[in-house]
Amino acid sequence: MTSTAASSTVAIIGGGVVGAAMAYTLAHRGVQVILLETDSDVAYAASGTNSGILHTGFDSTPGQLETQLILRSAELRPAVLEALGVPVLRCGAVLEPHRAQDDEVIARLAEGARANGVEVRIRADGSLIVPGESITDPVAFTRALVASAAARGAQVETDAQVVGISQRADGLSLHLVDGRAVDCAVAINCAGLYADEVARLVGDDSFEIYPRKGEFFVFELPGGKRLDRIVLPVPTKRTKGVLVFPTLDGKVIAGPTAVDQADKTDWSVRPQAQDEILGKAYEQYPALEGLTPIDSYAGLRPAGRDTNYLIEPSFACPRLINVAAIRSTGLTACLGIADYVGGFLPGLGVPVDDGFVPTGASRPRTADQPWWQRTAQRFRATVH
Repeated sequence: MTSTAASSTVAIIGGGVVGAAMAYTLAHRGVQVILLETDSDVAYAASGTNSGILHTGFDSTPGQLETQLILRSAELRPAVLEALGVPVLRCGAVLEPHRAQDDEVIARLAEGARANGVEVRIRADGSLIVPGESITDPVAFTRALVASAAARGAQVETDAQVVGISQRADGLSLHLVDGRAVDCAVAINCAGLYADEVARLVGDDSFEIYPRKGEFFVFELPGGKRLDRIVLPVPTKRTKGVLVFPTLDGKVIAGPTAVDQADKTDWSVRPQAQDEILGKAYEQYPALEGLTPIDSYAGLRPAGRDTNYLIEPSFACPRLINVAAIRSTGLTACLGIADYVGGFLPGLGVPVDDGFVPTGASRPRTADQPWWQRTAQRFRATVH
């Protein structure tokens, strides 16, 4: 793509849910957009390997950028979901104390939730109830965002890996693996696990991304029974812990682990993961005890080395906006992230309309299998 329109084009590198939300938001706000995804389809990496939970931000640290964007996304999301026809299970969540010290943690969580303006309540048994927590299909959500962006004029390219970036007087040229060049005014780096490698293409070595593996096990309850809520553990400073949650297709999933690794291509479920998860899952939801998982999958969250939610123009190339180290809350915060990044563009010469009303519903592309099964089968052959 090389044309006079390139002077106002914004290129989005990465077709996960954050890149998809970016394309959707900007296309609906009058920006000419091209989305470049390395893989053959969108949502094949972290966005297709999470829990599908849309968090309220009840347990997010008040005042942090991540929290601000989670809360902003919560304001934007209802109208977008309705317009796109994305399925949502509004089931709420419960966090039950299991140890004496848990009561103190739950009290702190409730205080933080109220500071964030999130509705919670503590039951007589000490459990924390979070009515606003919900479940979606993250692949359907990502695909619907991309389809709606395309309907608003966005160009979507798959099998389009960016392997080089050169700066021009009025913008950037993105060099693709197939030899083509895409000219743009601004590029937004939403490359997830590979966001640091994209930044290196302009000489930006200011951050490092490493994969934090989260492994999940899928169960089917006997007799057609369904779990009617998200069951949350008492969190630690490092991780939210092992949770148990329903899927839209009636299954129950337990996980994740939180294993830091170096290999960005290792999506396998470790043999020891079952021992690490199942005992904790049984404590959270005893109905799972005695059942054999019907499937498993692993996701690699793009964790930042000593950084989280790095969202700013690159020091080495201001026309490249890094959106990096978006860990497990990317699905939840994606619309807020896109809204926030839109604020950088006018200063870089790209006009952005003030707002939009989601219209022109684009129904999610259906699949022959549930999103979690698509992910599991995609990486089944991975052996390490």
